Amino acid sequence: MIEVGGNASANSIYEAYLPEGYTKPASDASHEQREKFIRSKYEHQEFLKPSLRIVSGKSSSHKNSFKASFSKRLMDSFRKSTSSSKNMEGMVEFIGMLKVKVIKGTDLAIRDMMTSDPYVILKLGQQTVQTTIIKSNLNPVWNEELMLSVPQEFGQLSLQVYDHDIFSADDIMGEADIDLQPLITSAIAFGDAGMFDDMQIGKWLKSHDNALIDDSTVNIIDGKVKQEMSLKLQNVECGELDLELEWMPLDH
Repeated sequence: MIEVGGNASANSIYEAYLPEGYTKPASDASHEQREKFIRSKYEHQEFLKPSLRIVSGKSSSHKNSFKASFSKRLMDSFRKSTSSSKNMEGMVEFIGMLKVKVIKGTDLAIRDMMTSDPYVILKLGQQTVQTTIIKSNLNPVWNEELMLSVPQEFGQLSLQVYDHDIFSADDIMGEADIDLQPLITSAIAFGDAGMFDDMQIGKWLKSHDNALIDDSTVNIIDGKVKQEMSLKLQNVECGELDLELEWMPLDH
């Protein structure tokens, strides 16, 4: 539930297919009414997207189904619904594409006399992509889109900002790690985002051990799964970076 943004987002998944006119039990409903609804929702998965449902055998079927973790349900669905894309060099199986829009930097660190020539490097698995270099600017605006293939074991997206130098090694201007789990699990749970109206489907929560300035929500916007975020660059005296992530299934 935390990975997909808490109770409200979990409900938007487990109650996505409530029958038209169906009324959820109110706070004054009887114990039997509430229990019936909860069993229909979680045990029998009656309101869940059909492709995400888990069907177990008759022996202890209710317990097995109820205890099956949400992540297992997503991964089972994912394995059935995504086609294999093989990288011949490493035989890596990809599950989708990630479009990263590097929007802008704010109050970046000085690494030359009075300014810096910043650029951004993104790393995911064995892949590395880079923005253009912006000369003499501590508040650069890139609005540049970079594409990465997402492997099945995707891990974190690593980000580094550098100052470009001609006659010496480029100087680091900060870094950050981005947790892709909220974006990808939410996107896979909802399947074809084009079938849904604009809404929030997940959230990456700000904490003391990540670079987020504020909570970062995952949203369906115009049929696309996107996530905007502002990051406080780590291991540097100052600097922030604004990004937008977009999940792109293989069939797109």
